[in-house]
Amino acid sequence: MKAIKLLPLALLFLVASCSSIRVSSDYDTNTNFSNYKTFAFYKKGIDKVEISDLDKRRILKAVESELLAKGFKKSKNPDLLVNIFTKSRQKIDIYNNDFYFGWHPWYYGSNFGTHISKYTEGTLFIDLIDAHKKELAWQGIGSGALNSSRNVAKKEEKIKDFVAQIMAKYPPSVN
Repeated sequence: MKAIKLLPLALLFLVASCSSIRVSSDYDTNTNFSNYKTFAFYKKGIDKVEISDLDKRRILKAVESELLAKGFKKSKNPDLLVNIFTKSRQKIDIYNNDFYFGWHPWYYGSNFGTHISKYTEGTLFIDLIDAHKKELAWQGIGSGALNSSRNVAKKEEKIKDFVAQIMAKYPPSVN
């Protein structure tokens, strides 16, 4: 029963079927992000995330890659602690085709009806915590429709893309 309950979380970063990822971020406006040069993962928080260890490692590897590309260095005495967590929920979309008239290869005529689409939406939160103040400095959020895939390479690529789109919001642009 517990496995069924955790199934949507385990599917969080599996290949999405032609859907886009919605990304947003939030941050402490009093933070000078140029002061942050080093990072480490917040193991206590990450251990609580209820997804498979394989997907967890894929996410952390992608986050690490993005931070290294931004000039950060991994450290035992970091400026930032990186934490992640996930959520998922079932969604239902209802499309009402009141009237459609046209030609199709199999028939010619009209189509009336309502179409229902069920899917799981997963959300990944990436938190960057000021290690000295012990306060959240920045949070990136990505949400998208999930679909399972047995192709590990596609799954890894999707996770990299998901994380890259979230981390593109860091550092925040101050207007």
